[in-house]
Amino acid sequence: MALLLTAIFGAPEEWRKLIAAEMPDVDVRIWPGTGDPADIEVAAVAGLPRGKLKSFPNLRLIVSLTAGIDMLLGDPDLPAVPIVRAADPDGDVMIDEFALLHVLRHHREMPAFALAQQKGEWLPIKPKHAHERPVGVMGLGAIGLSVAQTLARHGFDVAGWVRSPRQADGIAIFHGSEQLSAFLARSEIVINLLPLTPETKGILNAATFNQLPKGASVINLGRGPHVAEVDLMAALDSGHLAAATLDVFPIEPLPKDSSLWRHPKITITPHASRRIYPGNLAPRVCDAIRRLQSGAPLQHQVDRKRGY
Repeated sequence: MALLLTAIFGAPEEWRKLIAAEMPDVDVRIWPGTGDPADIEVAAVAGLPRGKLKSFPNLRLIVSLTAGIDMLLGDPDLPAVPIVRAADPDGDVMIDEFALLHVLRHHREMPAFALAQQKGEWLPIKPKHAHERPVGVMGLGAIGLSVAQTLARHGFDVAGWVRSPRQADGIAIFHGSEQLSAFLARSEIVINLLPLTPETKGILNAATFNQLPKGASVINLGRGPHVAEVDLMAALDSGHLAAATLDVFPIEPLPKDSSLWRHPKITITPHASRRIYPGNLAPRVCDAIRRLQSGAPLQHQVDRKRGY
Protein backbone atom coordinates (compact mmCIF):
# COMPACT_ATOMS: atom_id res chain seq x y z
CA MET A 1 0.00 0.00 0.00
CA ALA A 2 1.18 3.52 -0.80
CA LEU A 3 0.45 6.39 1.58
CA LEU A 4 0.65 10.00 0.41
CA LEU A 5 1.52 12.34 3.26
CA THR A 6 1.95 16.09 3.60
CA ALA A 7 4.82 16.47 6.06
CA ILE A 8 4.12 20.05 7.13
CA PHE A 9 4.42 18.98 10.77
CA GLY A 10 7.95 17.63 11.20
CA ALA A 11 10.58 16.39 8.78
CA PRO A 12 9.76 13.81 6.07
CA GLU A 13 12.28 11.34 7.44
CA GLU A 14 10.72 11.57 10.89
CA TRP A 15 7.35 10.61 9.43
CA ARG A 16 8.86 7.73 7.46
CA LYS A 17 10.63 6.40 10.54
CA LEU A 18 7.54 6.59 12.74
CA ILE A 19 5.25 4.89 10.23
CA ALA A 20 7.84 2.24 9.32
CA ALA A 21 8.14 1.32 13.00
CA GLU A 22 4.47 0.33 13.03
CA MET A 23 3.79 -0.61 9.41
CA PRO A 24 7.01 -1.41 7.54
CA ASP A 25 5.11 -2.53 4.44
CA VAL A 26 3.53 0.88 3.85
CA ASP A 27 5.20 2.86 1.07
CA VAL A 28 5.29 6.44 2.40
CA ARG A 29 5.39 9.10 -0.29
CA ILE A 30 5.84 12.70 0.76
CA TRP A 31 3.98 15.36 -1.20
CA PRO A 32 4.70 16.45 -3.91
CA GLY A 33 6.63 13.24 -4.64
CA THR A 34 3.64 11.06 -5.44
CA GLY A 35 5.21 8.58 -7.83
CA ASP A 36 2.62 6.64 -9.81
CA PRO A 37 -0.75 8.19 -8.77
CA ALA A 38 -2.45 4.80 -9.20
CA ASP A 39 -0.47 3.42 -6.23
CA ILE A 40 -1.93 5.85 -3.71
CA GLU A 41 -4.66 4.28 -1.56
CA VAL A 42 -4.52 6.56 1.49
CA ALA A 43 -3.78 10.29 1.72
CA ALA A 44 -2.85 11.72 5.13
CA VAL A 45 -2.96 15.43 4.51
CA ALA A 46 -3.33 18.81 6.11
CA GLY A 47 -4.57 20.13 2.77
CA LEU A 48 -3.62 19.83 -0.88
CA PRO A 49 -4.25 22.19 -3.79
CA ARG A 50 -7.82 21.91 -5.01
CA GLY A 51 -8.40 19.09 -7.44
CA LYS A 52 -5.24 17.17 -6.59
CA LEU A 53 -6.88 14.38 -4.61
CA LYS A 54 -9.05 13.42 -7.56
CA SER A 55 -5.87 12.55 -9.49
CA PHE A 56 -5.42 9.37 -7.43
CA PRO A 57 -7.78 6.85 -9.06
CA ASN A 58 -7.43 4.18 -6.35
CA LEU A 59 -7.73 6.43 -3.33
CA ARG A 60 -9.74 4.70 -0.59
CA LEU A 61 -9.31 6.93 2.48
CA ILE A 62 -8.36 10.49 3.45
CA VAL A 63 -6.87 11.12 6.90
CA SER A 64 -7.00 14.75 8.00
CA LEU A 65 -3.92 15.72 10.01
CA THR A 66 -5.70 18.81 11.34
CA ALA A 67 -8.86 19.14 13.42
CA GLY A 68 -10.40 21.55 10.92
CA ILE A 69 -11.46 19.95 7.65
CA ASP A 70 -12.95 23.01 5.95
CA MET A 71 -10.08 23.17 3.46
CA LEU A 72 -10.66 19.58 2.41
CA LEU A 73 -14.42 19.97 2.11
CA GLY A 74 -13.93 23.19 0.17
CA ASP A 75 -12.51 21.17 -2.73
CA PRO A 76 -15.34 20.75 -5.27
CA ASP A 77 -13.57 17.73 -6.77
CA LEU A 78 -12.97 15.93 -3.48
CA PRO A 79 -13.23 12.16 -4.08
CA ALA A 80 -16.18 10.38 -2.50
CA VAL A 81 -14.12 8.35 -0.04
CA PRO A 82 -14.28 8.32 3.78
CA ILE A 83 -12.49 11.08 5.67
CA VAL A 84 -11.25 10.50 9.21
CA ARG A 85 -9.42 12.73 11.66
CA ALA A 86 -6.05 11.86 13.14
CA ALA A 87 -6.57 14.34 15.97
CA ASP A 88 -6.62 13.10 19.56
CA PRO A 89 -10.23 12.13 20.44
CA ASP A 90 -9.61 13.33 24.01
CA GLY A 91 -8.78 16.88 22.96
CA ASP A 92 -5.49 18.74 22.95
CA VAL A 93 -3.63 19.64 26.13
CA MET A 94 -1.87 22.59 24.50
CA ILE A 95 -5.17 24.13 23.44
CA ASP A 96 -6.53 23.50 26.95
CA GLU A 97 -3.57 25.44 28.33
CA PHE A 98 -3.93 28.25 25.81
CA ALA A 99 -7.66 28.62 26.42
CA LEU A 100 -7.19 28.61 30.19
CA LEU A 101 -4.40 31.19 29.94
CA HIS A 102 -6.52 33.64 27.99
CA VAL A 103 -9.70 33.05 29.96
CA LEU A 104 -7.69 33.87 33.08
CA ARG A 105 -6.29 36.99 31.38
CA HIS A 106 -9.77 38.26 30.61
CA HIS A 107 -11.21 37.06 33.92
CA ARG A 108 -8.58 38.97 35.91
CA GLU A 109 -8.89 42.09 33.67
CA MET A 110 -5.33 41.95 32.36
CA PRO A 111 -6.18 43.66 29.02
CA ALA A 112 -7.67 46.61 30.96
CA PHE A 113 -4.63 46.80 33.23
CA ALA A 114 -2.30 46.79 30.20
CA LEU A 115 -4.20 49.72 28.67
CA ALA A 116 -4.14 51.59 31.97
CA GLN A 117 -0.40 51.07 32.28
CA GLN A 118 0.18 52.71 28.91
CA LYS A 119 -1.68 55.77 30.21
CA GLY A 120 -0.08 55.75 33.66
CA GLU A 121 -3.47 55.14 35.26
CA TRP A 122 -4.05 53.31 38.55
CA LEU A 123 -7.11 51.22 37.76
CA PRO A 124 -8.63 49.52 40.81
CA ILE A 125 -11.01 46.73 39.74
CA LYS A 126 -12.68 44.45 42.24
CA PRO A 127 -11.79 40.91 41.14
CA LYS A 128 -14.35 38.15 40.80
CA HIS A 129 -14.02 34.56 41.89
CA ALA A 130 -13.95 32.04 39.04
CA HIS A 131 -17.36 30.66 40.02
CA GLU A 132 -18.78 34.15 39.54
CA ARG A 133 -17.55 34.32 35.93
CA PRO A 134 -19.81 32.65 33.33
CA VAL A 135 -17.75 31.33 30.42
CA GLY A 136 -19.26 30.05 27.19
CA VAL A 137 -17.59 27.58 24.82
CA MET A 138 -18.93 27.52 21.28
CA GLY A 139 -18.40 24.04 19.87
CA LEU A 140 -18.00 20.91 21.99
CA GLY A 141 -16.14 18.56 19.70
CA ALA A 142 -13.17 16.72 21.17
CA ILE A 143 -11.15 19.91 21.52
CA GLY A 144 -13.98 22.14 22.71
CA LEU A 145 -15.24 19.65 25.27
CA SER A 146 -11.76 19.25 26.71
CA VAL A 147 -11.41 23.04 26.98
CA ALA A 148 -14.80 23.32 28.68
CA GLN A 149 -13.91 20.58 31.17
CA THR A 150 -10.55 22.21 31.92
CA LEU A 151 -12.22 25.53 32.65
CA ALA A 152 -14.86 23.86 34.82
CA ARG A 153 -12.14 22.13 36.85
CA HIS A 154 -10.66 25.57 37.53
CA GLY A 155 -13.94 26.72 39.03
CA PHE A 156 -15.51 28.65 36.17
CA ASP A 157 -19.24 28.55 35.50
CA VAL A 158 -19.04 26.90 32.08
CA ALA A 159 -21.71 26.42 29.43
CA GLY A 160 -21.41 25.08 25.91
CA TRP A 161 -23.30 25.78 22.70
CA VAL A 162 -23.68 23.03 20.11
CA ARG A 163 -25.76 22.24 17.08
CA SER A 164 -27.70 19.27 18.50
CA PRO A 165 -28.81 18.33 22.03
CA ARG A 166 -26.27 16.47 24.17
CA GLN A 167 -25.08 16.20 27.75
CA ALA A 168 -21.75 16.76 29.48
CA ASP A 169 -21.08 16.41 33.18
CA GLY A 170 -20.74 19.74 34.96
CA ILE A 171 -21.43 21.81 31.85
CA ALA A 172 -24.74 23.41 30.91
CA ILE A 173 -25.54 22.70 27.27
CA PHE A 174 -27.38 25.06 24.94
CA HIS A 175 -28.16 23.89 21.43
CA GLY A 176 -29.46 25.15 18.13
CA SER A 177 -30.16 28.64 16.88
CA GLU A 178 -33.16 28.95 19.21
CA GLN A 179 -30.91 28.72 22.30
CA LEU A 180 -27.99 30.80 21.04
CA SER A 181 -29.34 34.05 22.48
CA ALA A 182 -29.72 32.58 25.96
CA PHE A 183 -26.22 31.13 25.76
CA LEU A 184 -24.73 34.47 24.75
CA ALA A 185 -26.67 36.45 27.35
CA ARG A 186 -25.13 34.42 30.20
CA SER A 187 -21.53 34.37 28.87
CA GLU A 188 -19.12 37.05 30.04
CA ILE A 189 -16.24 35.35 28.23
CA VAL A 190 -16.89 33.47 24.99
CA ILE A 191 -14.42 31.04 23.40
CA ASN A 192 -15.09 29.96 19.83
CA LEU A 193 -14.01 26.44 18.85
CA LEU A 194 -16.66 25.73 16.24
CA PRO A 195 -15.89 23.99 12.96
CA LEU A 196 -16.02 26.28 9.95
CA THR A 197 -19.13 25.53 7.89
CA PRO A 198 -21.42 27.72 5.77
CA GLU A 199 -23.66 28.05 8.83
CA THR A 200 -20.88 29.15 11.19
CA LYS A 201 -18.97 31.47 8.87
CA GLY A 202 -19.23 35.00 10.32
CA ILE A 203 -21.10 33.77 13.39
CA LEU A 204 -19.20 36.20 15.60
CA ASN A 205 -20.80 39.35 14.26
CA ALA A 206 -22.63 42.48 15.41
CA ALA A 207 -25.80 40.60 16.27
CA THR A 208 -23.87 38.05 18.31
CA PHE A 209 -21.81 40.67 20.12
CA ASN A 210 -24.90 42.71 21.00
CA GLN A 211 -26.39 39.70 22.78
CA LEU A 212 -23.38 39.32 25.05
CA PRO A 213 -23.38 41.14 28.41
CA LYS A 214 -21.81 44.59 28.35
CA GLY A 215 -18.11 44.27 29.11
CA ALA A 216 -17.84 40.72 27.75
CA SER A 217 -14.70 39.36 26.09
CA VAL A 218 -14.26 37.17 23.01
CA ILE A 219 -11.58 34.56 22.32
CA ASN A 220 -11.40 33.03 18.84
CA LEU A 221 -9.48 29.77 18.54
CA GLY A 222 -11.63 28.32 15.74
CA ARG A 223 -11.12 29.75 12.26
CA GLY A 224 -10.51 33.29 11.10
CA PRO A 225 -13.69 33.52 8.98
CA HIS A 226 -15.80 32.92 12.09
CA VAL A 227 -15.24 36.58 13.02
CA ALA A 228 -16.69 39.62 11.26
CA GLU A 229 -13.64 41.78 11.97
CA VAL A 230 -15.31 45.16 11.32
CA ASP A 231 -18.15 44.25 13.67
CA LEU A 232 -15.69 43.14 16.34
CA MET A 233 -13.76 46.41 16.26
CA ALA A 234 -17.01 48.40 16.33
CA ALA A 235 -18.19 46.47 19.42
CA LEU A 236 -14.85 47.12 21.11
CA ASP A 237 -14.85 50.80 20.18
CA SER A 238 -18.37 51.27 21.52
CA GLY A 239 -17.37 49.75 24.86
CA HIS A 240 -19.91 46.95 24.60
CA LEU A 241 -17.05 44.44 24.43
CA ALA A 242 -14.12 44.89 26.77
CA ALA A 243 -11.44 42.95 24.89
CA ALA A 244 -10.73 40.19 22.39
CA THR A 245 -8.05 37.59 21.78
CA LEU A 246 -7.58 36.33 18.23
CA ASP A 247 -5.35 33.38 17.34
CA VAL A 248 -6.66 32.59 13.84
CA PHE A 249 -7.27 34.74 10.77
CA PRO A 250 -8.70 34.44 7.23
CA ILE A 251 -5.22 35.21 5.83
CA GLU A 252 -2.17 33.90 7.67
CA PRO A 253 0.27 35.36 8.42
CA LEU A 254 -1.95 38.32 9.26
CA PRO A 255 -1.03 41.13 6.81
CA LYS A 256 1.01 43.91 8.37
CA ASP A 257 -1.50 46.52 7.19
CA SER A 258 -4.40 44.85 9.05
CA SER A 259 -6.02 47.27 11.51
CA LEU A 260 -6.36 44.37 13.95
CA TRP A 261 -2.67 44.71 14.82
CA ARG A 262 -3.13 48.24 16.07
CA HIS A 263 -6.42 47.93 17.95
CA PRO A 264 -5.67 48.60 21.64
CA LYS A 265 -8.25 46.11 22.92
CA ILE A 266 -7.22 43.16 20.74
CA THR A 267 -4.55 40.62 21.64
CA ILE A 268 -3.13 38.84 18.57
CA THR A 269 -1.27 35.54 18.66
CA PRO A 270 0.11 33.89 15.48
CA HIS A 271 -1.99 30.71 15.37
CA ALA A 272 -0.01 29.61 18.40
CA SER A 273 -2.59 27.70 20.44
CA ARG A 274 -0.88 24.37 19.82
CA ARG A 275 1.91 22.54 18.04
CA ILE A 276 1.21 19.33 16.15
CA TYR A 277 3.80 16.55 16.50
CA PRO A 278 4.33 13.67 14.05
CA GLY A 279 4.81 11.38 17.04
CA ASN A 280 1.21 12.02 18.10
CA LEU A 281 -0.33 11.70 14.65
CA ALA A 282 1.60 8.81 13.06
CA PRO A 283 0.09 6.09 15.30
CA ARG A 284 -3.42 7.34 14.46
CA VAL A 285 -2.65 7.36 10.74
CA CYS A 286 -1.45 3.77 11.06
CA ASP A 287 -4.57 2.79 13.01
CA ALA A 288 -6.77 4.24 10.25
CA ILE A 289 -4.84 2.25 7.63
CA ARG A 290 -5.16 -0.98 9.63
CA ARG A 291 -8.89 -0.48 9.98
CA LEU A 292 -9.22 0.18 6.26
CA GLN A 293 -7.24 -2.95 5.40
CA SER A 294 -9.12 -5.18 7.83
CA GLY A 295 -12.57 -3.80 7.13
CA ALA A 296 -13.00 -2.71 10.74
CA PRO A 297 -15.19 0.35 11.41
CA LEU A 298 -13.36 3.62 10.86
CA GLN A 299 -13.06 5.91 13.87
CA HIS A 300 -13.48 9.68 14.04
CA GLN A 301 -15.11 9.81 10.62
CA VAL A 302 -16.16 13.16 9.19
CA ASP A 303 -19.82 13.78 8.35
CA ARG A 304 -19.61 15.56 5.01
CA LYS A 305 -23.17 16.86 5.23
CA ARG A 306 -22.56 18.53 8.58
CA GLY A 307 -19.11 19.70 7.59
CA TYR A 308 -17.27 18.22 10.58
